[in-house]
Amino acid sequence: MMNEFELINHYFNWPLSDPSIELGVGDDAALFEIDADCQLVTSTDTLSEGVHFFKDALPGDIAYKSLAVNLSDIAAMGAKAKCFTLSLTLPKLDEIWLKEFSESLKEASEFFKVSLIGGDTTKGPLNITITIMGVVKKSKAIKRSGAKNGDDIYVSGNLGDAALCLKKMNEGINPNSSELNKLNQPAPRVKLGPALINIASSCIDVSDGLEQDLTHILRASKVGAIIDSQNLPLSDSVKDYLKTSQDLGLPLCGGDDYELCFTSDQSNQMEIKKISESLKIRITKIGVINNSQTLEIRGYEGSSESYQHF
Repeated sequence: MMNEFELINHYFNWPLSDPSIELGVGDDAALFEIDADCQLVTSTDTLSEGVHFFKDALPGDIAYKSLAVNLSDIAAMGAKAKCFTLSLTLPKLDEIWLKEFSESLKEASEFFKVSLIGGDTTKGPLNITITIMGVVKKSKAIKRSGAKNGDDIYVSGNLGDAALCLKKMNEGINPNSSELNKLNQPAPRVKLGPALINIASSCIDVSDGLEQDLTHILRASKVGAIIDSQNLPLSDSVKDYLKTSQDLGLPLCGGDDYELCFTSDQSNQMEIKKISESLKIRITKIGVINNSQTLEIRGYEGSSESYQHF
């Protein structure tokens, strides 16, 4: 049976493609350079079995999503991801599971051009923790605290597909392939985030639900907002679901969307349209920032049902 060091060397010691990374997996710590005019951006997310994914989830899907959700956080800051560490807690040494997990993670890291530079392994309930690092030009990071009265509110992509998929699975209904992809293979907006520098006044990735995540922007910026539920960007699947259920809480509070919600001065509308067309990403205006200190959702009278970590 492999020991910890053999496991790491066999499954996770990949060639470094980024020349600015001097030292990666295999030493006490990693070494890499960043340009003098840049700031380091870092974020950490943990995915736990039974909380963030089902016990029978495919190891390849778990690996991809573990990296994707971290990339989404970096994108929300307007930064470009550079490298990451992986901490893996395993209930047992399953080489078939590890092979599928590591191959998927390697494929995703190559696709998104981020390098694995270190991490840790230990025994226990299945948990995957990734710490990701990126760079952004000094003073250019897009924070949650920059929204201003009169700013437009936008969201990328569609909302509610992952939540609909999860709802169907919990009810024993087979979701379609598009819904499964949104839940298991979310597409972090790694190109949109940096494109919004000097355009977005604030930004956040929609992971816990639009209602809750937009509220984080409002609190950090000390402003309020009005959004119209009729303007929410929805897929055909979610629209069909709403025809019978009228459950707007699903796209508003469902979470796991990993889209970007951002605010911008009204003068930037044409520039945002150009970004949308250039990147081929749907960007929808859903509301306006005001000074009310509250969030008003027109057309929705339900309670907040966004994801809570505890």
